[in-house]
Amino acid sequence: MLSYSEHGEARPGTPDLIIAHGLFGSGRNWGVIAKRLSDSRRVITPDMRNHGTSPRETSHSYADMAADLAELIIETGSPADLCGHSMGGKAAMALALTQPHLIRKLIVADIAPTAYTHSQQPMIDAMRTVDLAGLTRRSDALDQLGAAGVEPALQSFFTQSLDVPNKSWRLNLDALEDQMPQIMGWPKDLTGPFDGPTLFLSGGNSDYVRAEHRPLIKSLFPKARFAKIPDTGHWLHAENPRAFEATLRAYLDA
Repeated sequence: MLSYSEHGEARPGTPDLIIAHGLFGSGRNWGVIAKRLSDSRRVITPDMRNHGTSPRETSHSYADMAADLAELIIETGSPADLCGHSMGGKAAMALALTQPHLIRKLIVADIAPTAYTHSQQPMIDAMRTVDLAGLTRRSDALDQLGAAGVEPALQSFFTQSLDVPNKSWRLNLDALEDQMPQIMGWPKDLTGPFDGPTLFLSGGNSDYVRAEHRPLIKSLFPKARFAKIPDTGHWLHAENPRAFEATLRAYLDA
């Protein structure tokens, strides 16, 4: 079972909102947005497998991540609204296509149901350069990540997954490295469709969701709508959290 945090109270007649984070993230990354949205519904922010304090597993497939989310939704009360960013967005889509009865509305943040050719392996390599034994505070790792070529915004993001007292990462780097081809890929056997309301929300400066992806998206998610947050990249929720929150709120309440 995934570990998770709850924000707000469950409300009769109002589905919970579950937010699935992306690669190298955690539920705590979404705490501010979750707290703001919890004024009208309960918001649940899990740590995905091999992240945060959730179980360490050898597999990191989208089938397994979808099953994890299904277990969480059943445990906390289904159906739910589900928002997923990047890797979490692919896991959310996989769940919607295999167990659509568990989801009312789906929000996919800056990812498409397709395989990508790049890899996040350099980020794992950079995290492994950090001298964990010498850590006394998170800031100790910033310069080391910078020296390994990690940009400042991602340095701060990565250090949120440092467990300084135990001098370790709250990430199963071995499993994530081994499963990187699956993480960057997409299961070809997921044909759907998911007929529920779906929003593909992208960063205006991101190229993760392109025009050529739309025919595939519409075939799997016939009710898909598309929106962009201007002047933001792939980390749209971190770059412009207010606009992201407002868009989610408007879509969920419509």
